[in-house]
Amino acid sequence: MALQGCTVAVTRAEQQLGEARRLFEQAGAHVLDLPALVIGPPDEWGPLDDALAELEEFHWLVVSSSNGVDAVEQRLQRLGGSLARRPRSLKIAAVGRKTAARLEALGAPADFVPPQFVADSLIDHFPVSGWGLRLLLPRVQSGGRTVLAEAFGEAGARVVEVAAYESRCPQGLPEATAAALAAGSVDAITFSSGKTVRHTAELLQRQFGSAWPQRLEGVALVSIGPQTSNTCREVFGRVDAEADPHDLDGLVAACSAALEERSLRA
Repeated sequence: MALQGCTVAVTRAEQQLGEARRLFEQAGAHVLDLPALVIGPPDEWGPLDDALAELEEFHWLVVSSSNGVDAVEQRLQRLGGSLARRPRSLKIAAVGRKTAARLEALGAPADFVPPQFVADSLIDHFPVSGWGLRLLLPRVQSGGRTVLAEAFGEAGARVVEVAAYESRCPQGLPEATAAALAAGSVDAITFSSGKTVRHTAELLQRQFGSAWPQRLEGVALVSIGPQTSNTCREVFGRVDAEADPHDLDGLVAACSAALEERSLRA
């Protein structure tokens, strides 16, 4: 296993490092936490609450993250409801295995999960025509892609897109992770979204100043999917591997392949 003895910094939300750590450690890596997101409420709950109060008027709820699922569930419970007790006419579409698993855990299994765990796949494989449908899309307040809303709108759907949560940059790097980066002992950094890329760059700049790009020399940069890869190229000028499938298992495999290739070249 190429990850045996390797040091991998994993960027996730502060509250979501556990599963990624388990998978990488299972593959033999020494894992450093690099929390690059702090998940919190949006600036205001009004738009989401208003939409949820009219849930029976929507045909589909489209969720693209477990954070969105949790936010919707919490706000529905405040209104005396839940996703499991949603209107019978409302179907749920979920992007990604983790999002679908979270819905399952809440007793509200998704009616549709696209074959690939990216938004574009949901659009390409959506089981019905969008024409005349009313869709609710809870999403991150800032920095998320609007491709779903735009594509469904072009297909004739009426889309209500509302902020369900916000992901902000943490205050700084964990001490152990900063020390490892300073010592040049990190073999790879994995990224789970475009925001983790941008926030990591911000954290590195705060920690190391204008010389921060030097801390990534010799470090493999591994992305979970195509949009995250694009952000890596924009911010870091490169990406060394991309997960396929676009989930945590794929991320571990891509990281392993990138480091194995690097060791063969050395």
